[in-house]
Amino acid sequence: MELFQFRHSAFCEKVRLVLAAKAVSYDVNEVVPGLGQWELFRLSGQRQVPLLRDGNELIADSSAIALYLEARFPEPALLPPDPAQRAQVLLLEDWADTALASGARMALLQGVAEDPLLRAALLPDATPAVLRNLVGAVPADLLGGVSQFLRPERQHLLAALEQLTSLLSVQPYLVGDRPSLADLAVAAQLYLLKFPAAAGLELAARGVAGIADQAQFEPLFAWRDGLYRTLQRPLQSSTGLG
Repeated sequence: MELFQFRHSAFCEKVRLVLAAKAVSYDVNEVVPGLGQWELFRLSGQRQVPLLRDGNELIADSSAIALYLEARFPEPALLPPDPAQRAQVLLLEDWADTALASGARMALLQGVAEDPLLRAALLPDATPAVLRNLVGAVPADLLGGVSQFLRPERQHLLAALEQLTSLLSVQPYLVGDRPSLADLAVAAQLYLLKFPAAAGLELAARGVAGIADQAQFEPLFAWRDGLYRTLQRPLQSSTGLG
């Protein structure tokens, strides 16, 4: 199997977590934004990642990939057999992929605007050092309007994180007594708010100020890190697109 991805995409991380949960080995193909997406279009007819190649099969969209892998590798199951629990998992996955994803993305944009080190660390590994230094050197004052614009969205995100923290303080997983697709979808969005060790040395434990460094959310990120350990989420090496 081959995963075409952006390294720091939450939806690509969701697929990586599903692959880890299923203990499926795969190759990573890091897509270069722009040129690499045109090459991806020639291969698959669309420019978006994640895209999973399994032999002659090409599957796009993180939810479609998750359902494909669930059917291809039924154990361990990420969707409960009970219809009510299955519905809960799919509803929570959809919420994570939409409302939570929107809030996490906006918060990361705000964090990038305010933190030059985070801006530079999120650039692709192949970024020339000169460009990396230029991006990091952009004064935060010039990007201050971004933070102001994103403030209302952040309030909704903080409320959602508080509810998640409360819920996961009294039960080990979002639905049932084992990890499900709902847990993986939520954990993937938390990736953008406080980066796990799997994000690499430059980013590990860094994140969005006001969220990643808040004591009230420590149990939530501890839960996320525990889930990573349970899944034995590995670091993968990238190969060239082709």
